[in-house]
Amino acid sequence: MTGPAPRTLLVANRGEIALRILRAARRLGLRTVCVHSVADADGPWLSMADRTICIGPAPARDSYLDIAAILRAALATGADLVHPGYGFLSESPAFAEALAEAGLTLVGPTAEVMRRMGDKVEAKRAMIEAGVPCVPGPDRPLSGDPVEAAEVAAETGYPVIVKAAGGGGGRGMRVVRRAEDLPEAVMLCRQEAERFFGNPAIYIEKFLEKPRHVEIQVMADGHGTALWLGARDCSLQRRHQKVIEESPAPGIAPQDIADLGTRCAQACRMLGYTGAGTFEFLYEDGGFYFIEMNTRIQVEHPVSEEVTGLDLVTMQISVALGDPLGITQEDVRFAGHAIECRITAEDAETLRPAPGRITALHLPGGPGVRVDSHLAPGYRIPASYDSLIAKLVTHGATRQEALDRMRAALDEYRIEGCGSTIPLLRRLVDDPAFAAGGVSIHHLDRLLAGEPTT
Repeated sequence: MTGPAPRTLLVANRGEIALRILRAARRLGLRTVCVHSVADADGPWLSMADRTICIGPAPARDSYLDIAAILRAALATGADLVHPGYGFLSESPAFAEALAEAGLTLVGPTAEVMRRMGDKVEAKRAMIEAGVPCVPGPDRPLSGDPVEAAEVAAETGYPVIVKAAGGGGGRGMRVVRRAEDLPEAVMLCRQEAERFFGNPAIYIEKFLEKPRHVEIQVMADGHGTALWLGARDCSLQRRHQKVIEESPAPGIAPQDIADLGTRCAQACRMLGYTGAGTFEFLYEDGGFYFIEMNTRIQVEHPVSEEVTGLDLVTMQISVALGDPLGITQEDVRFAGHAIECRITAEDAETLRPAPGRITALHLPGGPGVRVDSHLAPGYRIPASYDSLIAKLVTHGATRQEALDRMRAALDEYRIEGCGSTIPLLRRLVDDPAFAAGGVSIHHLDRLLAGEPTT
């Protein structure tokens, strides 16, 4: 007798995260299908899949964001699981609903939970209910009435930040320090919210002057178990885009993190959340303030894997298959320190996109060094997508050891044929403030602009 046929996982993404998912699926004994655009027809990661299928031309809207095309590919190839990775459709309730209606399983939470946490106002309301600390400000959207906005801002206390309820990535945001500047900020934010997110709703919160960005990784199954898997500090950002991440967050008491993590796990149980997720916070003067939840795997998940020894992507897929996590919070152990540098195909001086064909590639190695990348010699990086080309991760018994290994690994790394931010990253890990730990989210933008960082 033969056993049941292996289930089939379709990867609805590209690049290094597609490769990461394919490796995890292979370990679980799943058949794999990987969709791709015309521009990615020679993507090195595709060789890892049992089957590949082209779903459209280079523009993401006609391929990786085309729900109907991905659904057709899944049905045509017999896939019953779909992993969206990060970006693209990974936090799209419409995608989750379309898969569910077709009888397919998304590796991620339900559309209902995704929609609730994707609306910043609704997410804040849910976190208040769950006892998770939030940024001061009302848990309701503004109507657009300037009188109402003025009253809310005055009650919250200047400076305030006006934000798009459905926003992210730094768009639809305005800092307001004076009451007379509020009407214009509200108008511009509503316009940006409508243009970028199709939702004009905005809200107001207290603006924190020098916060850090600290986040809690969670994992939950469909059997009532929800775990927090440590904290990450992602404060080194350029224009709200993370550049270097690390775990644990330096200089924050482990008990404070444990208390926050426990609340996040409880929030998962309250929401009926399943899969991997991240609660993001601003941290200032000893206080944590919830800003959003990402209902997917994060780019920076490797640092959490390195300090916990857990395979988060495999856990994600197993949970989607209906398996229990099989561990309790007491089983989660944290060891050492991990740092991740995001390497992008940009000019290290101008920070402009600089894609090209890889003519030479040398990856660093040695104890405590990990490279997550889809690059291979001869591969041409397309200009159509995000410029992330590699994640360099180091782990050490201490933060200093992880930093020393990162410096050595960046010195060893060689990518030729395209631009890369390796020289910039090498400079950043030597920055005295970053080396000391605990920089604010404004530090890198000010450093690159030649402004005072203190």
